[in-house]
Amino acid sequence: MDTIVDLDKLTEGIVEVEAMSIAHDLGIEAARLLEALREGQLTGRCEQGIGEDAGRLRLTFFHANRGLRLIVDREGHILNRSAGRLRRPKGGQSLTCPAP
Repeated sequence: MDTIVDLDKLTEGIVEVEAMSIAHDLGIEAARLLEALREGQLTGRCEQGIGEDAGRLRLTFFHANRGLRLIVDREGHILNRSAGRLRRPKGGQSLTCPAP
């Protein structure tokens, strides 16, 4: 199992992810990842699981028209990974990520 997510600082609200591990799925060079983050071109979200998903995190990243979703366990192992192009629904303004 891949361990590319460092959860040691989770109690401080910090989740660290290896740039090389997400860059390809987002269509960006790893060397440019931090710059894109600083410029607001790369965004992310971290959600903690509840109920039967307790102990898991869903990490979602967006860059341009690409999205990446990682489900990780308490140790930072990736349990599920899905990536794809985002699409605009007809008549809508928000982007959606295709179901894995």
